[in-house]
Amino acid sequence: MLEHMSGQATRILLVSTRPGARQDLEEALHGWEGLSQVSWVSDPGLLMAKAQEVRPHVVLVDADLSEGHAISLIGDVASAGLGAVVLALVAEQDIDRAREAVLAGARGWLTTPLLAGELQSTLRQALAGRGTAPVRAGWAAERLVVFCASKGGTGRTTLALNTAVSLRKRTGEPVVLVDADYTLPALDVALNLRCDRSVADLLARLSYLDEELLSGVLAAHASGIKVLLAPPPGHDGSHPVSLPQVQPILAVMKRMFPWVIVDLGLPVDETAYAFLDESDRILVSVVPEMVALRNTRRMLDQLHSRGYPEDKVWLLLNRANLHGGVGKADIEDRLRMNAKLTHLIPDDQSLVTLSINRGIPLVLGHGRSDVGRAIERLAQRLIDDLPGPEPVEVAAAPGRRWGRSRR
Repeated sequence: MLEHMSGQATRILLVSTRPGARQDLEEALHGWEGLSQVSWVSDPGLLMAKAQEVRPHVVLVDADLSEGHAISLIGDVASAGLGAVVLALVAEQDIDRAREAVLAGARGWLTTPLLAGELQSTLRQALAGRGTAPVRAGWAAERLVVFCASKGGTGRTTLALNTAVSLRKRTGEPVVLVDADYTLPALDVALNLRCDRSVADLLARLSYLDEELLSGVLAAHASGIKVLLAPPPGHDGSHPVSLPQVQPILAVMKRMFPWVIVDLGLPVDETAYAFLDESDRILVSVVPEMVALRNTRRMLDQLHSRGYPEDKVWLLLNRANLHGGVGKADIEDRLRMNAKLTHLIPDDQSLVTLSINRGIPLVLGHGRSDVGRAIERLAQRLIDDLPGPEPVEVAAAPGRRWGRSRR
C-alpha cells in the first residue's frame, strides 16, 4: 500500500521559480485522499540537497526553469536512486518539453495551470507504480528546531534562546540561533548583543554565500552560541527576507551547525513556512489563556492542513501554573489534541522579566530555578529525540515511464 494511505503524508517536492507555484499546487491538492506535505525549492541548485533531506515520494519539476535547468535536473533526480517519482510541469502549448523531460527520466508530465482532478489522478497512478526493492544507504541529520506561537506574549523568544544555550551546555556542539521575527525582533536585546550585522547583510551577496561569509555576519554570545540577528525595527523594508533567500541561508547553516534553533514570528506567510518546512521539530508555545488557546487551535489546524505530521509538532505550555489560568485537562480538551501537551514550563514572570532586562539567559543566571530546570529538561528531550545523523534507507527509482496531458 502507499505510504500516505497508512497514515503518513505524501511528501511532494516542488521545484519552481514561479511566484505562487506552491499555492497553485496546494489548491489543486485540495481533497486529496490523505495528507500531503509540500516542500518548495525555488533555487534549482538546492534540489538534490533538499531531496536527500525530505525523501519525497514525488518530485515536480517546472519545465519553465530559467537557463534550461529543468531537463538536467530531471535527469539528476531520476538517476539518484531516491525512490521518488519525477513529474514535469509543462505549459499546455509546450508539449515538446514534456517529451524531453520523459527522455531525461521523468515518469510523466502535467500541464499547467494544474487541475485538481488531473493532478490527483496522476499522483495516484504514479504512487501506485513506485518501486520499493533496491535500497541504498544515506545519512540524515535532524537538528533544526523552530519555536513559534499563535500570538505574542507566550514566551516564545525566552524558550528559544534558553533552549539554544542549554543545548550548547549539554552537548558541547556548535549551536546557531536565528531571529526570524522580522516584524518584532528581540534576540539582540534579550541576549544583550551589540552587533550591527544581521541577515540583511547577506541578502545582496547570496550568490556568493558560503560558510566564511555567513560566519562574518553571525554574532557571538558569551554562552558559546552564534546568533543570526534580524534587522532592527525601522530597517528599510518591513519584510526583508523572502522564501528563495531563506533556503540557501539555511542550507549553509545546516552544514556548519549540528543545531539550528529558530525564533519564528507568527507563521502567516511563505517565508515563515520556509523555516517550518525545513524544520525537524516545531515547538509551539501557548499560555493558559482563552485567546491564546483559540489562536493556537487555529494554528495547529493550519499546520495539520499543510501535512506536518503530529510527532513533528510539540506543544509547550508556558506559565503552566499561572494563577487563574486554564487547567491542563481543559487545555487539551479545547485544543482537541490526539496527543497530550509535550512539555510544561512553570510560571515565574518576575524572574523571566529580570533575565530579559539583564540580557542574561535564565539557564545561565538562574539555572537552578524551576523555570531554568524545566527548560534544561526540554533541551535534554530534544537531544534524546534528535540524536544526530543516523543511517536511512532510500528506495531506488523504478524504471517504468508514462505520460499525462490534457490533449
